Amino acid sequence: MVNQQEAKQVATRVSIVGMAGNVALTLFKLFAGIISHSGAMISDAVHSASDVFSGIIVIVGVRLSARESDSDHPYGHERFECVAEIILAVVLFLAGGAIGIEALKSIFTGAYTELSFRNPLALIAAITSIVVKETMFWYTKINAKRIDSPSLSAEAWHHRSDALSSVGALIGIGGAALGFPILEPIASIVICLFIFKVAFDVFKDAVDRMVDHSCDEETEAKIKACAEEIEGVEQIDLLRTRVFGNKIYVDIEIGVDSALSVCTAHGIAEKVHDAVEDGFPQVKHVMVHVNPLIEN
Repeated sequence: MVNQQEAKQVATRVSIVGMAGNVALTLFKLFAGIISHSGAMISDAVHSASDVFSGIIVIVGVRLSARESDSDHPYGHERFECVAEIILAVVLFLAGGAIGIEALKSIFTGAYTELSFRNPLALIAAITSIVVKETMFWYTKINAKRIDSPSLSAEAWHHRSDALSSVGALIGIGGAALGFPILEPIASIVICLFIFKVAFDVFKDAVDRMVDHSCDEETEAKIKACAEEIEGVEQIDLLRTRVFGNKIYVDIEIGVDSALSVCTAHGIAEKVHDAVEDGFPQVKHVMVHVNPLIEN
């Protein structure tokens, strides 16, 4: 688990690489679309251009979340990443909706019949976009997992949505070449539904992180086992966790021998506190409460 400063540097670097790639793809796809008279490719270029905006959102969100606690935000700023994640989910939803609406308009107005294959450059641009955006997806996703960044993970899925948009453009261009131009709007509708699903998952993850959702059962079980290993801990009376951005807060009640002095019991609690924080880098703070063990 990397520290906040390193996480900010990684997220910034990954976002800048993604923005540079999106600018290059936008220019290439726009040029190919104009030369080939391909409306599908021009629309795909506009989609890539919108991804530059999402990269800026990630950089701002990560930088804000990495700020130290202050008097106004004593628990830190980690939830700013959740805000960035929600914004990206909305951007994904709007991008998917735009693709779906244009596809439906094309079908109902018969505009798809005007599609024609005039130049292989649009086909090359679509294939290039799919390869580049899928590579950017995995590059961003791996780094998002490395620094446990929800907003960077959302940005990875934004790259995947752009790759899928290019798949729709490829099918449309290929369909026009084969004499089946209706394939493009049909493929676009399917892609729109997939993007909606991704947007919903990203939004749900952000909301879970903002409403004190507990962490996963496996992590809770490991935290409990860690506390039970401390000498003097007779039992775990209560364990609560809550996700705060990309960090976890832990409240734990331990049962100790009622004959122990306050100082000794406090020392055991401190060992539990240190063991959990040292053993789980994603845990930001642990509150340990000591209960006297009541014999039955």
